[in-house]
Amino acid sequence: MNVSSNPSALRSQKEITDALLLLMQKYPYDQISVKQILLEARIARMTFYRNYDSKEDVLISLIKSILREYFDTVNTGKVDLLTTVFTFADKNRSLILMLEKNNMLHILLQCINEYLPVLHNSFFTKDNPFNILMEGLNADYIMALNIGALYNVISLWVHKDMTDTPETVRSNIDQYIKRIGLLQQSTYFKEIKL
Repeated sequence: MNVSSNPSALRSQKEITDALLLLMQKYPYDQISVKQILLEARIARMTFYRNYDSKEDVLISLIKSILREYFDTVNTGKVDLLTTVFTFADKNRSLILMLEKNNMLHILLQCINEYLPVLHNSFFTKDNPFNILMEGLNADYIMALNIGALYNVISLWVHKDMTDTPETVRSNIDQYIKRIGLLQQSTYFKEIKL
């Protein structure tokens, strides 16, 4: 995506994105052409290519804008991380379910894997809770662990059509993490030196 703060470009980008999402509700993603997006958005081909390189670029730009909003929220350091993850997933339920329907949920993972390290290195404030957790550790490994775990949980939730509430999913994970802490304090774990 070509980044611009021009109001006309921003309006065109929104029209293009909205058109793609509307088409994805009606047709499989691989059957949607740029021409269909142009017709749905009622824009010229030149306008499309001034803003995006391809329909994939439209989708990836949308996902990255959602991720940026999520990371901006987390970066305040004033949120419960698990609640925020599942709130954002729930807020973007229709997109996530469309990705799943088109066997494209992996694009979400790809965007997170590419975008999170960039944000971590450039934008995270010292108050960001992840900085505290990763202090003195190799952040790349910790981010990969967290991304993989949360992606798999979200993927399972999506495979179940997101029928459980975000609070239910979050509560299960939170209880599990607390149990890990309790187990590590038990004599069994102290004996095997985990």
